Amino acid sequence: MAHREEGQNLEKVFTLSEANRLIPHLEEHLSAVKRGKEVLIRTKQEIKKASSKAQFGGGSFAGPPYITALEQISENLQSVQEMAVLVKDVDIGLCDFPYLLDGRIVHLCWRLGESEIRWWHEVSSGYRDRQPLEVQ
Repeated sequence: MAHREEGQNLEKVFTLSEANRLIPHLEEHLSAVKRGKEVLIRTKQEIKKASSKAQFGGGSFAGPPYITALEQISENLQSVQEMAVLVKDVDIGLCDFPYLLDGRIVHLCWRLGESEIRWWHEVSSGYRDRQPLEVQ
């Protein structure tokens, strides 16, 4: 487990093995985030109505599930952040892992549903520019 300094920030640099071992945990956390987002989408209109009537003491049956979903999303994203994994797109479950390749830092790239990490891209690019990882 290596770290490198980038300005004031310490950024974990993963090995491929370390990153792949996190996949089951990422699947669990990102799936929970997606479920939470689905609740937010389903309750959005009801929450808007309740919000507009809040000054009159209005409430909503959708309030408790909405708050629970917000907490679920926050807690699961916090758990991923604590693993030092970079969440790039919550909707598709896209994550990056800083990785040392040929003497420079790049990002290993993984998407929810992939069984293992097989891709990488430059730090300055993203998912669209990912390239196959040649494991030696």
